[in-house]
Amino acid sequence: MTRPDPAAAAREILRSNLYMTLGTADADGVPWVTPVYFSATDDAATFFWVSSPDARHSRNIAARPEVAVVVFDSRVLVGTATAVYMAGTAAQVEGADLPEAAEVYGARGHGGRYFAPGELSGDADLRLYRAQISEHHVLVRGGDPAYGRAVDGRLAVDLAP
Repeated sequence: MTRPDPAAAAREILRSNLYMTLGTADADGVPWVTPVYFSATDDAATFFWVSSPDARHSRNIAARPEVAVVVFDSRVLVGTATAVYMAGTAAQVEGADLPEAAEVYGARGHGGRYFAPGELSGDADLRLYRAQISEHHVLVRGGDPAYGRAVDGRLAVDLAP
């Protein structure tokens, strides 16, 4: 029996889903989660999204940069879910980093659109955000023959190409 490749499964989840669930907390530690359309670098170490700096999650990131991220397909049958869990830090992209980061964000397609740097700075209503991911885990179903236990759990994976 061929043992499944958890890193390949994680890459497929990230490739085939358009939204991530972004977990933030405010300065007092009060949590907040929100779905955002995302684009990621090939190594899944950097994730980008566009948002208002006035959005609750954006204000939380300004106060506390630590984030948690989950990408999963919510349309699958119960008991067949797969997910990638991530942790890292996030910040607004500014200055000299903005043009290249906007290119990476816009390159994904899927109905998302390219934003010129001027649309994400100055008096514009939106900003580009970046999460630098330091941990990746995949969901392991309880009873998985290769990695499972009696209950669902997580397995750390390295997504470097």
